[in-house]
Amino acid sequence: MKRFAIAALLTTLAAAPALADSAGPAPKPAARGAAAISGFMAHFPFEGGQAVYEGVCQGCHMPGAVGAVGAGAYPALAKDENLETGAYPVLLILKGQKAMPGFSMQLDDKQIADVVNYVRTHFGNHYSDKVSVDDVKAMR
Repeated sequence: MKRFAIAALLTTLAAAPALADSAGPAPKPAARGAAAISGFMAHFPFEGGQAVYEGVCQGCHMPGAVGAVGAGAYPALAKDENLETGAYPVLLILKGQKAMPGFSMQLDDKQIADVVNYVRTHFGNHYSDKVSVDDVKAMR
């Protein structure tokens, strides 16, 4: 079984340049500093904390930040005492934890500060001290 999977992978990789050439050049993501990556990962285009939450976070943490249980456990962010310290969600977003991937390559410092500030002041959270772009930059 493993030999078949390895052979299939090698065949796919060997064919990739020919497939890419026949489809024409791959589109390149818009440059956004160090966060722009060609190929598999690209910078997310969302602006503002609500837009970042709805476009990136809501798929797992759900509308209303109520969390979910299914193929994995996605914690609720609503009324979350763990958000009291702004550094905590910043580090989770940058580095990830358990099943949550880090988003340091897809989100820039402003987007991360915006979404952290949004989540910390919505969904029953009332943490009014702001995380700044410089705070996020220092934690990268």
